[in-house]
Amino acid sequence: MSFRVQFWGTRGSIPSPGPLTVRYGGNTPCVEVRTSDGWLVVLDAGTGIRELGRALIERANGAPIQGDIFLTHAHWDHIQGIPFFAPIFQRGNHFTIWGSKSLSSSIDSVVRDQMSPVVFPVTFEELDATIDFRHLAEGEKCAGKGYEVTAMEVRHPGGALGYRFTETGSNGRSLVYISDNELGDAERYGPPNGWRQRLVDFTRGAAVLVHDATYTTEEYDHHRGWGHSTFHDAVEFAMEAGVGTLVLFHHEPRRTDDEVDRRTDACRELVKERGGTLHVVAAAEGLTLNV
Repeated sequence: MSFRVQFWGTRGSIPSPGPLTVRYGGNTPCVEVRTSDGWLVVLDAGTGIRELGRALIERANGAPIQGDIFLTHAHWDHIQGIPFFAPIFQRGNHFTIWGSKSLSSSIDSVVRDQMSPVVFPVTFEELDATIDFRHLAEGEKCAGKGYEVTAMEVRHPGGALGYRFTETGSNGRSLVYISDNELGDAERYGPPNGWRQRLVDFTRGAAVLVHDATYTTEEYDHHRGWGHSTFHDAVEFAMEAGVGTLVLFHHEPRRTDDEVDRRTDACRELVKERGGTLHVVAAAEGLTLNV
């Protein structure tokens, strides 16, 4: 086993709590990853990071909390939980926030701006934890504590990254996280220029792929160019890349639990029809996976 993965937020665009989203959850994206020696990696900082923060403090029992936070991009649903992440208010804790070099505004500027007095009562400068910022470019490989990560730019308005994590010295099993990505064709991205094949190569052979599955095929016709994929496209892509498990992610805000069930079943039927071995699950708050 290389990583232990737990989902704290699975919803896209806007929080959608309520009786129809209880099982899969209404919080926006946040995923906790632990290396085999316990180092903390957090993927995105949507509203799900609030509950993660509470859990981290409870588990720490007064000990310092450290970790890396990787943001795929700076859209609101992926950063809105940062001001409510309780560990950043505690002295002695230390986090490094990673983001893309290619965004129009740097990640540190975005995080600081969302805690400006105009929109939030506590400024970034008042936080007690130590917070560093680092940036990744496409194709760049960085070594963390017990893991290696590489990034690739994906198709999403404003830019976004997909990440591939492999534990240092492991058997090579990898986790690929692509939260917001449009696999379909849209004019706004220009000519493909081999982009899909590069993405397949980036993802190839991953033990677990967490990928955007926001729309149905019918819904996508009305949202082309919005930067999200369909259930069907996510399955086709995962099979092409030869991954072991596909986790359907970034659920559309109006998608009910029962609808997610039906779409997940349809994905599994598609795999069976193609004679594939891909395992398909839908991301749910509290779901844990061993990579």
